[in-house]
This record gives sequence, structure tokens and C-alpha cells, in this order.
Amino acid sequence: MKRIVYLLLFLSISLFAQNEGTFEEANEAYSNGNYEEAIDKYNKILESGEASAALYYNLGNAHYKLNHLAESIYNYEKALLRNPGDEDIKNNIKFARNMAIDDIQEVDRSGFSESVNNLISTFTANSWATIAIIFCALFAAFFLAYYFMQKPLLKRIFFGISIVMVLCGFLSIYFAYAREEIMENNQYAIIFSEEAQVRNEPSLRGDEAFLLHEGTKARVLEDYQEWVKIELANGNQGWINKENIKRL
Repeated sequence: MKRIVYLLLFLSISLFAQNEGTFEEANEAYSNGNYEEAIDKYNKILESGEASAALYYNLGNAHYKLNHLAESIYNYEKALLRNPGDEDIKNNIKFARNMAIDDIQEVDRSGFSESVNNLISTFTANSWATIAIIFCALFAAFFLAYYFMQKPLLKRIFFGISIVMVLCGFLSIYFAYAREEIMENNQYAIIFSEEAQVRNEPSLRGDEAFLLHEGTKARVLEDYQEWVKIELANGNQGWINKENIKRL
């Protein structure tokens, strides 16, 4: 059994080292203007099962240099899912979207609940879990300080801080679960066809509701056979053939 564990560990380390080398080669190819080569090497890493925000970000940059609109937006969005607070990723998505034909005006969804959702979406679920662990560690430290402190005033201060830390820890745990729920209930896709018809029912007999073009982002609401019901940022809904989209 130990031999199997050691073998798996060795293979994992070898694969990681190999991917690190491939990543550096891809970055060098990108720096030299060999964008197709860089894309091939980045995709090779993805095919091995390894993914990261930096990998998707660089892949998006390579596609952007080749004017691959849908591919660049898709990979930027994948990068943003892994690092929601990265300003470079957000800026590059804006640049790429400026190349898109469809100008979808987002519906204003202001309010307390939307502000909370935006706060929760600032970090990934794993990041919120890490923050919760930090708050729990701080709670333990301040509670120990309260326990061993002799001066009454300092005891009250440390006790109050420890209570705040534990409350923040529980809140971070809640945010982690809420972030997972948001991800599960909000599935998105990118239009990959140059032009795609959106119909008012999941059938070729359905009337055309509107046209979408390459690079547009849509929320996935429902699947039915080879059709997907989508919703745009402006609230418009319709059915599109699965062949025209790629899910994030």
C-alpha cells in the first residue's frame, strides 16, 4: 500500500514539474509572439487536469492577440471564476467585450440583497473558507489573551475582540456556502458561433426572438434535448442550440 502511495506522490510531483516547465515554455512563446504555440502548450496543461487563474488568463491573452474573441472572453471568465478580485482580468474582459458585436445593457439590480451577493462574489468559496480559518485562529489568540490577562480593562477588551473574531469566522463560513450556492444556481455560457439564432421555443419551428454573436455571455436557465434556455444581462430570454455555446 505504501508503495502505491509513494508512486502516486511521485507521479503527482513529476506531473506538476512537467506542467511548470510547459507553462514557462508557453510564456516564452507568447513573449516571442508565437501565440499559436503558446495556446497549444497552455491547452496541454489543461488537458493534464491542472488549471489556475494565471493559466486561463494567459490563454485568454494569447487568443486575444489572435483576435479569437469567444476564446479570449471564455478564458478570461474562467480565470475570473478562480480569482474574482483580480483587476487585470476584469480589465482584459472589458477590452475583449468591446470587440463584440452585441451591446447588451445590464439591468440595474441595486438593493441590499444584491450588495450582499456582490460582497460574497468578491472571493471564491475556498478563499472565504481560508478567511474563516484565520478569524478562528485570531479568536483563539485573543481568547487566550483574555484568559491569562490580569487587568480587568484589558480582559474586557480582549474578550470583546474575541467575540467579534468568532462572529466574523461564522459569517465567513456562511459566505463560503453562499458562494457555492451562487455558483450552482448561476451557470453561464459564451456564444462561440459568429451568429446564432435565439428562438422563443426549443425547436427550429419556433420564431426567432433575436440574434446573438460571438463572445456574448449568457446565463443558462434550462436544458431541453439539444436546446438551452438562456437569459441575457438585459433580461431577454430564449432558446439556443447547444452547438452555439460553450459553458463556463
